[in-house]
Amino acid sequence: MLLTVVWIAVAVLAVVVLGALAYGVLGAAGRLRREVAAFEREVRPLLTEAQQTAARAAEIQRPS
Repeated sequence: MLLTVVWIAVAVLAVVVLGALAYGVLGAAGRLRREVAAFEREVRPLLTEAQQTAARAAEIQRPS
């Protein structure tokens, strides 16, 4: 009987620990997603400007 109680307690503790780990990992993934989205919003104008500059440079480099 005591062994059954111990095994149940171990199982419950394992579920609690795994739940806490999953909560932490999912929270970190959500934060990472938000950070990546913010980074892309900040970098998008720079990328567009660099592409436009490259296109202008290619136009200038072409022989007439």
